[in-house]
This record gives sequence, C-alpha cells and structure tokens, in this order.
Amino acid sequence: MKKLVCKIVNTSEHPLPKYETLDSAGMDLRANISFPIILKPLERILIPTGLYIELPCGYEAQVRPRSGLAIKNGITVLNTPGTIDADYRGEVKVILVNLSQEDFEIINGDRIAQMVVAQHEKVEWKPVDSLSDTARGEGAFNSTGKN
Repeated sequence: MKKLVCKIVNTSEHPLPKYETLDSAGMDLRANISFPIILKPLERILIPTGLYIELPCGYEAQVRPRSGLAIKNGITVLNTPGTIDADYRGEVKVILVNLSQEDFEIINGDRIAQMVVAQHEKVEWKPVDSLSDTARGEGAFNSTGKN
C-alpha cells in the first residue's frame, strides 16, 4: 500500500499517532494536558494534542470520535468530523463534549479522538437550469425507508 509522507511536529511527551491495526483508517489522538480535566455533563472543551501537521495540498485530516468513548462514556467530538486543512499550521486540538449524565475525567495521554487523513477534490460549480432525474428525486431524511 502506498504511504503518504507528512511532516509533523510533536511537542508532547506522547508517541506519534499511529494505526493500531493493519487496516485501521484512523490514528488515535492523545490529550496533551498538564493536569486532569473533569468534563461535566453537556460541557464542551478544547483539548490540545501537542501536534502540528503539514498536509500536502489536496488532503485534509478529519478529527472523529472514538467509538469506545462514545458508547461507554457519552464522549464525542462536537464538530464531527472536524477538518484540518492543508494550509493550517496551528496545533491540532479536539473539541470534546460530554453527552452523558456523569462527569468524565481526561488525563494526560488519554486517547481522545481519532484522525483520518483523506484526499479531496476541488469543486468548480457549473450553474444550470435543472438537474438530472433519479429514483430518489427530492426525497430527504428517511426517504429510502427504515431498512
């Protein structure tokens, strides 16, 4: 499999993000904090990672929730997926929200989100008077049924 080489600066004491299994799409991001943080129910917070990345033009990094944190603790990434553009050079940070009814403690080094690097296309809009027909047409949410 071809690998994309990206520059990264790691100011944390934690290892670089890596794929945990051979076919993983995402790499875990870790909290880089000096003291534990208690995230109260319905509270949101911006958590630093200590990582700074340089993506090539035509790529983005998507910050997504970790499924284990979501199902077990109700912790998710608020703007899912959060997009890191190729021209951004600031620290990668994660907006976490606690959707549970319990306090949640975040400590330094906790795996708080995952990052997927993906290629994307630029769109050039072509104004037209109408669009082609499809079987779905203008059907919106749940228009294709429950199954």
